[in-house]
Parts: sequence; C-alpha cells; structure tokens
Amino acid sequence: MTFSQRFIVSALNGITSLICRIDDAELEKVPKQGPLIIYTNHVNILEIPIIYTRLQPRRVHGMLLAERWKIPLLSWALDVTETIPLRRGEADIDAIRTGLNALEKGDMLIIAPEGTRSHDGVLQPAHPGMVLMALHSGVPLMPVAFYGAENYTQNLSRLKRTDFHFRVGRPFHLDAGGEKVTRQAREKMMEEMMYQLASLLPKQYRGGYAEAMEAGVRYIVWK
Repeated sequence: MTFSQRFIVSALNGITSLICRIDDAELEKVPKQGPLIIYTNHVNILEIPIIYTRLQPRRVHGMLLAERWKIPLLSWALDVTETIPLRRGEADIDAIRTGLNALEKGDMLIIAPEGTRSHDGVLQPAHPGMVLMALHSGVPLMPVAFYGAENYTQNLSRLKRTDFHFRVGRPFHLDAGGEKVTRQAREKMMEEMMYQLASLLPKQYRGGYAEAMEAGVRYIVWK
C-alpha cells in the first residue's frame, strides 16, 4: 500500500468511525486473498468509504460513474484508491476489461448492481450487466449487505452517531449449465443473486425481493 493510500484509508476510517458505530464483524467472512466479486446494495455515498476501508489491506477496486473524476481532489482520491471509472448508460467495455484484468491479478471488485442510490435502504431492481463479467471471469461472487445508515444525515445534524450493520453471505459461482446466455437468462441469474442479497437484510429493506423463491435457485452453484 502506498503512502497516499494509507493516508486516505486512515482519514476515511477516522471520519466514518466518528459518524457511525460500525458493526463490521461479518466482514471477517470475506476471503483475505484471491479474486472475488463482492456485490452490494447501494443506499448512499457513506457506504463507499466504509466498505473500502474495512476491507483493507486487501486489494479491492470499486466502480464509480466517470463524471465523479471531474472534481479535482476527488479525482485524485479515486485514482489513488484504484477505482474504476464507469460511463453511464452504456456497456462500458473499457471498464469491464479493467475489472477483468484486476480479477486476473487476484484482486477483488465491489459492484452495486442497482446502479443508483436508493436513499431509503430499500432494494431496487438490479441491472444484469455484471452477470457476463462473473461468467467470463469464473471467479466466485459474494453478497455483502448493509443497513441502518439511510438516515445518517439527520443523525449527523443532531450530533448523533448512526448504527451501520454489515451482513455477509456465502460465496457462490454462476453456472449457465450449458444454456445460451440470453438476456432473459442474465436477468434470471441477477434475480437469483439479488435474492441472496435480500436474504441478508431485515424484511423492511428487501423491496421487490421480499418474498423467498419457492423453486430455489437454478444458476447458482455454492462454492
């Protein structure tokens, strides 16, 4: 880890610990090494520095909208933390290639398949774009859910710390079972992945994934 990375991790760790009481014991389930795609829910901006710093010193890359690089200081921090820029509204081949290269090196990726912040913590429909990356790389996936910080700005205005909880699921692989990977199949795989994420959250946060699948899973192979 470079000096700049250590500086950013230390600063973000201190700031987020002042804002939140972070229940991160379950992050010990995340492997210490080896390629992995971690996928999460996306509530607000606060979770990004929290999960990044709490996974250190593991080599981990997030994906963030490319327009964030327009802000000079933020651009520097994103480059130092090896965040991957993602162009909005298109299949960003460069971002996918960069992510696959990172996985080939044994690094970890963090992806939020909802694509946008929910603000209230309730799961939104997910985009299936990450499915092809998972199938192409063949690396395991691991759902990591968090909840409790949807009202952190109100708590902060009252000088009150917010309880932030992590829950971590079992690693698994996606397997198309020899079928053609059509858009419909990708959407089904993404739905199964989101059920695994939803199962880690209290019921009020599960949104359209509140009901358990009666037929089980078809494309998930447990590691």
